[in-house]
Amino acid sequence: MRTGISFTVSTADRARLEAIVADRNSPQKHVWRCRIVLLTAAGLGTNAIMREAGVAKTAVWRWQERFAAEGVDGLLRDKTRPSRIPPLDPSVAERVVALTLTDPPGETTHWTAATMAAQTGISVSSVQRIWRAHGLAPHRIRQFKLSNDPEFGKRRSDPTYR
Repeated sequence: MRTGISFTVSTADRARLEAIVADRNSPQKHVWRCRIVLLTAAGLGTNAIMREAGVAKTAVWRWQERFAAEGVDGLLRDKTRPSRIPPLDPSVAERVVALTLTDPPGETTHWTAATMAAQTGISVSSVQRIWRAHGLAPHRIRQFKLSNDPEFGKRRSDPTYR
């Protein structure tokens, strides 16, 4: 079981924390982080701080530890996070463009985003993003392609299908 954290807050840090809490223009995330530290310095336990601040136990522990390690500046700074999507290598885009300009596998008449994604091993949305960036739309090719329907020849010669 985890034991509670205790620390002393210097008068300069206390004044700075109280100023942040009192300032109505302070971001609320900074206000409740500072309140957690002030309540901890006042001797309240984790459960009392949870009730008073309205946050989870892990949040109380996180900001107590951050203040103990980095001081007030640690409370005001958010940790950096990685970007949401790692960028695709330019060689992947080149391969998608080159494949788009060739005939699709099997008996299909044109490339779809799904078949291109399966062929290249990237997501459908990545294929669509690459096509959009290069102005490609293989499903809108303006050329005649014979149907791969086995009945096509019979239908084409029969006047009732026209």
